[in-house]
Amino acid sequence: MNVMAWGAGLVLAGLMVQPGWAQDNQSAYTDLKLQECTITKADDFGAIWACPGYRGIPVMVMEGDLRFFVSYGLNSTTEPAAEQTLPPFNTLGPRIEWRLTSRAGAITPFATIVRFLLDAPEGEGPGGQVLVVTRLEEGATCHVAYVDARANSDANELARKAADELAPGFDCASDEPEIVGAFSAY
Repeated sequence: MNVMAWGAGLVLAGLMVQPGWAQDNQSAYTDLKLQECTITKADDFGAIWACPGYRGIPVMVMEGDLRFFVSYGLNSTTEPAAEQTLPPFNTLGPRIEWRLTSRAGAITPFATIVRFLLDAPEGEGPGGQVLVVTRLEEGATCHVAYVDARANSDANELARKAADELAPGFDCASDEPEIVGAFSAY
């Protein structure tokens, strides 16, 4: 399982400026309700659900060791995102935000944003919320950025900006996901 380095304190990450790309982008939303998805595998150690996404794009949700993984596409189980999660025990928020572009003449998704709800260690405090930005491309679907939703009042905007500016050029094989904005573990 690939996981981001988990640290405390504030971390600031700069974003590349690509204004031409971001101008054409917009968002669409789909629900992420596991009770409405199809269970494709389940055992004592976890489960895998197949869920519908934007315009029928397959969404694979896997739970193992009290942590969730989300991947996309026809080959979702073999994408890097199928092995990426956050270290604390976690669950998922109820929606997927799909970042869309019309640059190629058709509206196509190129990234998603999903809220991960983190358990607090030892039951201390309310737990955390991290917006996970995932790049969408067959053979290269992976996490590109993490935004602490409790530490940043503009977390949704930061996640959209990260999707728009980082996802298009992100190399899943060599790049590490960025922490964008202020960050605190909980």
